[in-house]
Amino acid sequence: MTALPPLREVIRKHGLSASKALGQNFLFDSQLLDRIARVPGDLDGQEVFEVGPGPGGLTRALLQAGAKVTAVERDRRCIPALAELGEAFPGKLTVIEGDALAVDAPSLFAGKPHIASNLPYNVGTALTVGWLSAKWQPWWASLTLMFQKEVAERIVAAPGADAYGRLAVLAQWRSSARIAMPVHRSAFTPPPKVMSAVVHIVPSEEPPGVRFAVLEKLTAAAFGQRRKMLRQSLKAVSGAVEAAEGIGIDPTRRAETVSVDEFVALARTLSA
Repeated sequence: MTALPPLREVIRKHGLSASKALGQNFLFDSQLLDRIARVPGDLDGQEVFEVGPGPGGLTRALLQAGAKVTAVERDRRCIPALAELGEAFPGKLTVIEGDALAVDAPSLFAGKPHIASNLPYNVGTALTVGWLSAKWQPWWASLTLMFQKEVAERIVAAPGADAYGRLAVLAQWRSSARIAMPVHRSAFTPPPKVMSAVVHIVPSEEPPGVRFAVLEKLTAAAFGQRRKMLRQSLKAVSGAVEAAEGIGIDPTRRAETVSVDEFVALARTLSA
């Protein structure tokens, strides 16, 4: 294993501090970072895509696990620290300075990379929705992502839970999602106001006969008025109320009670 200076020393050397504007919170606990890097499984020789590496805490854990990492970093202050990390792992780290929302990530990889990231809070959900909306099977092998605990719970929520909504359906209709570990706010510098959690998402087979655009439209309508009965909220989607009744979904129910499988069945009917 390559000997590296402590992360706090790297931070001091380069005069770095977490930028609130960029949604940054740095992690220094090497044991915690190693645990996160183990969530996707054996990374030896595997490609990994990381967004917002900052000073490179998770990056070094991924590299030490044997991964070949491509990282996109918007904060140019962090580039010199990442360059030093690249020198410690020759040929194993590629750093792209830019906005992850604008980068054509699939074109950067020969195969299907694992995506692993302590996501910047201000773009985390948008990036995740983009990855989950990709053509299926997706261009990535798995997602291991740090979120605010509230967002993590929305991704893995079951019907009937307060957190259950569009994000849960989007994450679960053709992939499996679980909370791999909670992360206390005190683990970060500076400590955020909320707790965090690491979510692990693995793609599965796409249910046949379902058009994603239809499912997206259904969930937007249903959860856009989540306190209303389906017979009211689904009026915005032509034929949806009748289709729901036709497959045995009571239109007096509310969206938060409708399971992922039921949304898929309804979308299949409307996709025909």
